[in-house]
Amino acid sequence: MLPALCQEKEKEAILAEAWLLYNSERASWHGTDIFLEKFPVKKEKMGGYFSYSEGNVHTCIFYDRETVPNVLASVKFNDSFVVEAAEIDSITRKLNTLEADLYTIRQKAFELSKTDTLFKRYEKTSLNLIPLIANNKKKVYMLTGPSASGVVIFGNDYLVEFDKKNNVRSKKALHKNLIPVKYTNSADEKVTIHNHLDETGYLMTATDICTLLLYSPYTQWQQHYVVSKKYVSIWDCDKENLTVLTKKAWDKIIAFPENKDKTNDK
Repeated sequence: MLPALCQEKEKEAILAEAWLLYNSERASWHGTDIFLEKFPVKKEKMGGYFSYSEGNVHTCIFYDRETVPNVLASVKFNDSFVVEAAEIDSITRKLNTLEADLYTIRQKAFELSKTDTLFKRYEKTSLNLIPLIANNKKKVYMLTGPSASGVVIFGNDYLVEFDKKNNVRSKKALHKNLIPVKYTNSADEKVTIHNHLDETGYLMTATDICTLLLYSPYTQWQQHYVVSKKYVSIWDCDKENLTVLTKKAWDKIIAFPENKDKTNDK
C-alpha cells in the first residue's frame, strides 16, 4: 500500500491534471457556442479547434483547413468562465509557438486513434481530444463524451505522451471499458459509483474528475465513489473536493449497522 505522503502527492498531481483538463474542455464548450453564434461565415472554413490555459486565462482557438493552419478566431475566458466577459478576437493570424505544438500533437494523436486498435469508438459517443503542454510534458488525453443527455460516461479514455520533438513516446488506455452511468435528475440519485481494476490505478483518475466537474452540475449527484483494491476515492460534487480512504478503513466504516442502509442505496 502506498505510504500516506506518497498517496497525498499522487492525489494532488491528479487534481492538478484534472483541473487542466476541465478548464480546457470548458473553454471549448463555451468557445464553440460563441464561435458558431458570432462567426457563421468562418464556420465553413473551420478545420478544428482546441483550448489551452496560461495561468488563469483559458483560450479556445479555431483554425482553418490549410496544411499549415491559421487561427480564424480565438475566445479567451478567465477562471469565472462568464460568457459575457469573454474576450473575442476575430483577426486571422498564424499559430503561435505553443499553439503550433498543441496542434501538432493533437493531429498526431487523432491520426493514431484512427489506425491503432487500442482506441475504440462506441455508438452515440464522441472521442474528444485534449492536448496539454505543462511542466515540460506534452500529452493528449482522449475522453469519450455522450451525444445525448441522461448519461455520464466514464472510461474508454486514453493518454498519448510525446517527446520534445512531438513524436509519440507512449500510449495507453486509462480505463479498459466504457462505463455509462445514467441519471434522471431524481433527488434520490445522490451517490454513484464505479470500480477500478488494478491496471487503471488505485485512485480516481484525472479523467474521472474532469468528467465529474463537467457533467455533475446537470445531475442531482452529491458524491461519486471509485472503488479499487486498495483505496476508495470519494468526490464531493458540490465542494469539488477529493477524499481518499484506504479500502481497509472503508470496509470498517460500512461494517457498522447504521451505515448499511446508506451503502445499499448505491
